[in-house]
Amino acid sequence: MFTGIVEHMGIVIEIQQLDNSVTGGGGWSMKVAEAEPILVDCRLGDSISVNGTCLTVTDFDKTWFKVGLAPETLRRTNLGDLKIGMKVNLERALAANVRFGGHFVQGHIDTTAIIKSMTPEKNSLWIKLSLSDPSYLRYIIPKGYICLDGTSLTICEVNDKEKWFTVMLVAYTQSHVIMPTKKVDDKVNIEVDMLGKYVEKIVEPMIFGNNYYGEQCDGQGEGYIEKLIKKYLDDKVIKILDEKLKSE
Repeated sequence: MFTGIVEHMGIVIEIQQLDNSVTGGGGWSMKVAEAEPILVDCRLGDSISVNGTCLTVTDFDKTWFKVGLAPETLRRTNLGDLKIGMKVNLERALAANVRFGGHFVQGHIDTTAIIKSMTPEKNSLWIKLSLSDPSYLRYIIPKGYICLDGTSLTICEVNDKEKWFTVMLVAYTQSHVIMPTKKVDDKVNIEVDMLGKYVEKIVEPMIFGNNYYGEQCDGQGEGYIEKLIKKYLDDKVIKILDEKLKSE
């Protein structure tokens, strides 16, 4: 679990698409250097968020650490686009004794987004983004949370019709995350607020009578909302009549 408050920016120093070493596991691996501040209490197997992606440390020294990237990770994220010398946002897993400054972030990337525009306004920076998978737009609401490349941000505007949303970065955030170094058409990792997905999974069967996988379940089924409204109105009418009778 993470907070989306980026602790440090590291630099990619090595990428191997086929790492057959003991710590490479025969797959894609990556080394990130200039990471001293987040390695003071590091242990093998620890979770570190790299551009918002929860990854497992397979090797480390005082200044660098190594992680493996699974095929699913490469499909879902922008990590496969990284090049040597690029900066990445880093955050250690949440400790129990620290302040919770952002929001609940799992480090499980849902999809990516493409930057459509970057517009300065005084000392802040507006960023407009378009989702690679528009179906996730239903979890994005104005003034809600979102995690972009591991950075917890507040959503400003949402345009469901044109399928874009905006965020604004204050000056402090701009100097502590990689977002201002990106350009229009660059890809950004997106993790939507997981609370919305949990609510959807609970409520959907009650409304449509189907479970998360589209299978018929034991929910109230079609017409549930209508039933709720009718019951609410009936209860309201009864209450009004009771109060009227009592007053007379």
